Amino acid sequence: MTTLLELKEKLVRFYGKYEVYITPIVKFIVAFAALMTIDRNIGYMELVSSTPVALILGLLCAILPVGGTIFIAAVVILADMYALSIEVCLVALLLFVLIYFIYFRFAPRQGMGVLLTPICFRLNIPYVIPVGMGLLEEAYSVFAVICGTVVYFFLDGVRQNEKLLGGAAEESTEANSKIVVALNQLLGNKEMYLVIGIMAVTLIIVYLIRRMSIANAWQIAIASGILFETIGLIAGYMLLGISGKTVSVLVGNVISLLIAFVIQFLFFNLDYSRTERLQFEDDEYYYYVKAVPKAVVSGTNKQVKRFSGKDEKERLTKKRFAEEMDIDEELLD
Repeated sequence: MTTLLELKEKLVRFYGKYEVYITPIVKFIVAFAALMTIDRNIGYMELVSSTPVALILGLLCAILPVGGTIFIAAVVILADMYALSIEVCLVALLLFVLIYFIYFRFAPRQGMGVLLTPICFRLNIPYVIPVGMGLLEEAYSVFAVICGTVVYFFLDGVRQNEKLLGGAAEESTEANSKIVVALNQLLGNKEMYLVIGIMAVTLIIVYLIRRMSIANAWQIAIASGILFETIGLIAGYMLLGISGKTVSVLVGNVISLLIAFVIQFLFFNLDYSRTERLQFEDDEYYYYVKAVPKAVVSGTNKQVKRFSGKDEKERLTKKRFAEEMDIDEELLD
């Protein structure tokens, strides 16, 4: 444990020293991962669906605010949707207008949540998003999670129905049919509603518990959130008649649990064994304070003084020192 705490302190100092470089690198990695996720799933327009283009756009996103990254990702998605079908592109445009309204109105600073949610869905660990956001952010970050979840399910639905949605519509009835199919990925997707509901409630549960003044609040919040997600999703899939999800839900939640505890260790690691309860007063109030120290390891600065050969010769030996001071040499042992 001491080794881990020392490593954490080194990471904190390293980040504080090189934050100006680390932040753009992290933004580049997230943007590149988001763009590659888009390219690998709905890369219908070759002009924007390639690794070199994703690298260039990722580098651009590294110097832009997170909102700029979301805008670029939306433009890439619209280009891919247009290459598939103009009707799908119109539905996607309508969706993004709605999402931008919700995002800028309720969660303008939670852009990372919007970007990371689809990425984590592709990695089969979306369950860590509501838990992590509940630990680190405010309750309104639930809107960012909802936006990211809606985008993922819409794009996944388009990918699964690309044969029905692809090509130019020759008649108005065919165009209307494509619009209906595209809208159905949003309005008729019961699994999406289930996941949104479970993840939103999970985030609120984690947020409320971690703010409680109880010992090990973050650990309890993590365990409660993961447990609720696991049971809620498995039960929900059973009610909807969706099979083949149990194993992926269990594995994804176990991985998410481990990641959540890593987050807790890095951002809120307390030593409850040294908890103190203080009481004091002023002219108007009595104060009852519970103080819980952070778990840290104070480093020790060791200094090693080296002596050259010349210095060694000039040092007094015990015998010579005893003779000069006229004392017994044994007293110096």
